[in-house]
Amino acid sequence: MIKDFNTPSCEITPMTMAIIPKLDRNGLSALIVEEDLEYVVDSPPSKIIEAACKFFGVSLQGRKEGARNISGITHKAPISVAPSSGIYFFPTAAPTNHKCSWLSHSHIDRVDKAENNCAEITFTNGRKITLDVSKGSIQNQVNRTAQYRYLLDSRFKYLNRNRTEVVADPSLPNSP
Repeated sequence: MIKDFNTPSCEITPMTMAIIPKLDRNGLSALIVEEDLEYVVDSPPSKIIEAACKFFGVSLQGRKEGARNISGITHKAPISVAPSSGIYFFPTAAPTNHKCSWLSHSHIDRVDKAENNCAEITFTNGRKITLDVSKGSIQNQVNRTAQYRYLLDSRFKYLNRNRTEVVADPSLPNSP
């Protein structure tokens, strides 16, 4: 079911599976694919990802730099929109490319080769989409995102294991 809300923004949630560019006479917009709904937003996919990052207090550029610092990934870096909610997306091309889609790592079940060197992505709910990107490229992005998630999660686990009950506050007497 597709609803064309034509709203300038949308909210990325744990149910968002993909953000796919849609070029028409009005310019570049995005098809948002949720678990049980599809709708069109009057913004390019990367602007939607940027807004979602900013909603959680950081820019898309900041998320890309974080991925580079943690995993060493410099091109087509996966991003953690909201790591505490498990919202990780990766681009299918350079984010500046008008053909770039963003896929939710958590929702991908399988990647298969389709005709014309395209990739068919099967989501965990059984829904399938075909993108004009090779299977190898998508599979590489899935693997890189898994590596990044693991490294970031390891850091959170390390911090939680070594958490102290005292919060450093210079205004309090006897602060560390």
